[in-house]
Amino acid sequence: MSAPLNVGAQAGCRRVHRRVVVAAAVLGIGGVAIPSIQQPAPRLVWNASASAPIGLYLVQPGRVAVRGDLVLARTPDAVVELAAARGYLPAGVPLVKRVAALSGDVVCGDRAAVSINGVPVAVRLDKDSHGRPLSAWEGCRVLLPGDLFLLMADVPGSFDSRYFGPVQAGTIIGRLVPLWTD
Repeated sequence: MSAPLNVGAQAGCRRVHRRVVVAAAVLGIGGVAIPSIQQPAPRLVWNASASAPIGLYLVQPGRVAVRGDLVLARTPDAVVELAAARGYLPAGVPLVKRVAALSGDVVCGDRAAVSINGVPVAVRLDKDSHGRPLSAWEGCRVLLPGDLFLLMADVPGSFDSRYFGPVQAGTIIGRLVPLWTD
């Protein structure tokens, strides 16, 4: 005579198995869906722009930017279309720039130059490399908490804060550490 089957135990095992399969499916779908909804921050960036040394950089997100940091930043909304239309930078591609001024610094711009805390730091061009006029803000302003001034001072043609003004710290994706550059 064979041993009686424990029907209740088998049904319980099937319920547990079903729950495990459903939980695994939900986690799998979530693992695929969440990254497609939420854009993850890049960890490695190749800079091909002449504004900064061409090469491969490690992105360190979550650090507070300090003066002198090379950072990856979202292009300000006010100029993203202009930058794309003129071929400076495709829409959605972040900027590689250096933090030149922070909250409390006095940044002044006139038609020909930019100064920070009374020290001339960069020239401004009237036209880009294709002869198109470059607009620029003018006057002096004290940077407010959360404001940054992004500037590649040694590259006059760099599309940076000398032309579009200060940016919010929230536009910074992360600090860049060069891994391999020209």
